[in-house]
Amino acid sequence: MGQSVSSSTGGAQFPVDHASLKSASCPVDHDSLKSSSQSPAQCPVDHKALHSSSSSQAPAECPVDHSSLNQMPTLSQGRTPNQVLDLPTARTESSILRDSSTKWDYPSPQQFYNALVRKGWETPEEHIETMVEIHNFLNEQAWQEVLKWEKRVTDNPSGIQLARFKGRPGEISPKARFWLLAGWLLPSRFNTEPPFDRHDWIVRRPNTGEEVRYVIDYYSAPPEPNGSPVFSLDVRPALDSFASVKERIAFATEEAWAEFRENRSTEIPKRD
Repeated sequence: MGQSVSSSTGGAQFPVDHASLKSASCPVDHDSLKSSSQSPAQCPVDHKALHSSSSSQAPAECPVDHSSLNQMPTLSQGRTPNQVLDLPTARTESSILRDSSTKWDYPSPQQFYNALVRKGWETPEEHIETMVEIHNFLNEQAWQEVLKWEKRVTDNPSGIQLARFKGRPGEISPKARFWLLAGWLLPSRFNTEPPFDRHDWIVRRPNTGEEVRYVIDYYSAPPEPNGSPVFSLDVRPALDSFASVKERIAFATEEAWAEFRENRSTEIPKRD
């Protein structure tokens, strides 16, 4: 909770000891992505191939426009004028509740492609379906982290709903800035690259009607030896209410105490 990773990594680290976290494998066959996953901290998709020369310096981000706090934007399912390949138009249902009876749907590969084209990015059509799978996988992992937080404060986290969300690429959160400073001071221990994306999710607790804002920073970690990309998600309630501040402090205290006890147990010599 806080930061989770898809698999363990070596080298520069994020603030959390990833070796102690349970790995979660990505469902995507990354063999085709090895050529685009060799830099230690970047979006899992090779955006150098996606951006036009005029926009190559733009921050990596989700291509779907989540710029307003509302529902998933309406995206066309039609082919673009210069499109060569036929892309699937079926949308995948997420595990994320939208209300008491429906769940959010992810964009189809065709919608995802149209969003990339609309932003002016040069897009390899043959990689779109893989990109969509990565996009969906990361958001499913983020939701599981939200549920872990919610289990601390509610008896029925399975009923928690994602009321709305907002993408904020290029807006670095205060916590991300802190860890960037730590990486600048101690580059051998902490990551030195910013998140490749940020989302703010508004979560509704149906039992009380309360809404809580979560901040999600999406990182790329150093790849596995075989080239498979590794992701790190930093998910936490925003510090905009007393209850969220209290919960963040409580979790940080528990985490520090657990680490202290673990270190103590390894330092105590065993008696023969």
